[in-house]
Amino acid sequence: MAKSKRFLGITVMSPYYQNEGIEPLIANLIKRAGVTAVATNTSVTAPAADGVGSFQPPDDAGASVRLFDRPLWGKSALWMQSAPGHQANQAFFADSPYQPRPGDELTEREGPIIGKFIGSAKSAGLQVYIQTSAAAPPGLHSEDIPRLPDGRIPEARMANTGSLASPAIRAYNRAWVRDIFATYPEIDGIRPDWPEYPCYKLDEAFQDFSPHVAQWASEHGFDFARMQRDVAAFYRYLHGSLTNADLIDFATPDRGKFTILTLLQRYPGVSEWLRCKAALSTDLLGEWRKAISAYGGDDKELSANAFMTPLSLITGLDFAAAAQHCASIAPKLYTMHWSLIIKFWGDVLMAANPGLDETLLVRALVHLLDLDDGSGGTTIADYGYPEPDEPHPIPTEAQQRKLDQVMAAARGQTKIYALVHGYGPVDDFRRRLQLVADSPVDGVWINRYGYLSDAKLDAIGEIWQ
Repeated sequence: MAKSKRFLGITVMSPYYQNEGIEPLIANLIKRAGVTAVATNTSVTAPAADGVGSFQPPDDAGASVRLFDRPLWGKSALWMQSAPGHQANQAFFADSPYQPRPGDELTEREGPIIGKFIGSAKSAGLQVYIQTSAAAPPGLHSEDIPRLPDGRIPEARMANTGSLASPAIRAYNRAWVRDIFATYPEIDGIRPDWPEYPCYKLDEAFQDFSPHVAQWASEHGFDFARMQRDVAAFYRYLHGSLTNADLIDFATPDRGKFTILTLLQRYPGVSEWLRCKAALSTDLLGEWRKAISAYGGDDKELSANAFMTPLSLITGLDFAAAAQHCASIAPKLYTMHWSLIIKFWGDVLMAANPGLDETLLVRALVHLLDLDDGSGGTTIADYGYPEPDEPHPIPTEAQQRKLDQVMAAARGQTKIYALVHGYGPVDDFRRRLQLVADSPVDGVWINRYGYLSDAKLDAIGEIWQ
């Protein structure tokens, strides 16, 4: 067992200290797991009638079967209403087209608990971070929604994020950072989620060709017209012209390495588009860093969440470039989502390309995303969202390779804290955490406390300490 004292953070959403109490919860985290840091959100909640508010745990675009390990108001899944944890300073948002959600009675009644939790965690010697969205302001406007090469909005997006190039979103981010530090000055930093373009659905992988990106690309030396032309051709091919012959090379042990390079050479606009997305994500993180320094101070941290390799090539997260601005980056070992992507992408490609061999398609997708070593499933039904008591179908070796890839990609320029999800059975959670403990990463974040039973907290303490 690893005996490391590396960084260990757990994300704790406010409903849990509303339910369990601040001091007992913090004591449980320290005694059982040995945490060094916590992250929390900026809203508070209360149970609601069926159909009111949002259903928790979230449904992950209708695919999730999650249940909480730790009940809320006596339930492992429920409808909840939410409200901001504080009344935002409207003056900070004078130059922002987006405005923060107004507080209400729930804010007044429950909101102060967030500040109390932060203070108690700091007094207990823990680092404390606020987790928020990198590009998802309240009430996202249609003009700020990312677009496909033909100008359409991607269908059935799983992540309701905006265009990374939107001036309106960036103005909101600056105001929001100012408001966070004005309200919670004790925090050690901010953890923005999705400072990239999520790719859970196949359409999402082809974001973003909005006018905002056209303008940004022109100003930063990218050939937007060529990118749009080549990526549109690639999109059309996948949606009607894909053949079994195209898939054979990717389904072989070589995994199509030569074919990938050949295709990128043949369609330079696709390669340029990937570079543009990476540069755009880095630019957005640079603005987050400037805002944090301006309103919190240079000693406050920017710690970005990120998709894992090779998905990060599609989402636009360049680890080495992002390291210029981030004290740490947390690549997601969300293995239930990786399995779900095979289903989401596979279903679309099978429907758009009649005659495809399903086994060949599945093996090609699994190889392209490096999700196994040839021993995985052969049908789309073998993938999808695991049940709460079902192990995640991603082998240890594939996850180890990805952690090594991220460490190499970061080039030692920033700390890498692997982001492990608590969802799943205890034994599988232990396996996924142990492989991180045995890896060269600098630490771990675990998302989230609600999926961590006392047995899992004990496992964290045993493995990580």
